[in-house]
Amino acid sequence: MKKMGFFVLLISICMLVGCAAPYTQGMIFSNMDRPACSPDDATGLQVGSKAGSSQMVNYLGLIAIGDASIKTAARNAGISKVKTVDVHYDSVLGVVNTTTTNVTGE
Repeated sequence: MKKMGFFVLLISICMLVGCAAPYTQGMIFSNMDRPACSPDDATGLQVGSKAGSSQMVNYLGLIAIGDASIKTAARNAGISKVKTVDVHYDSVLGVVNTTTTNVTGE
């Protein structure tokens, strides 16, 4: 009986992780965008003429490969002044999780 109680507690904790965040990912599947602001343009958020992205992939929460930084996304597009930043998340059963940072600027 104690083992069953521990199992229920463990499952409950896993299901509640992330509930306090404003943008929560799904447990089975996620395909979502999250807006973010650039410190340089936090008031107007006008989209720039150039667009770039950077990406990282996480496997089972154990191995993370890549660079999803704003700096890398801007460098990939030749952007010197970042105007907007958005982050895109893809997740399938928590096995393969992809984070893509998209920036626009001049």
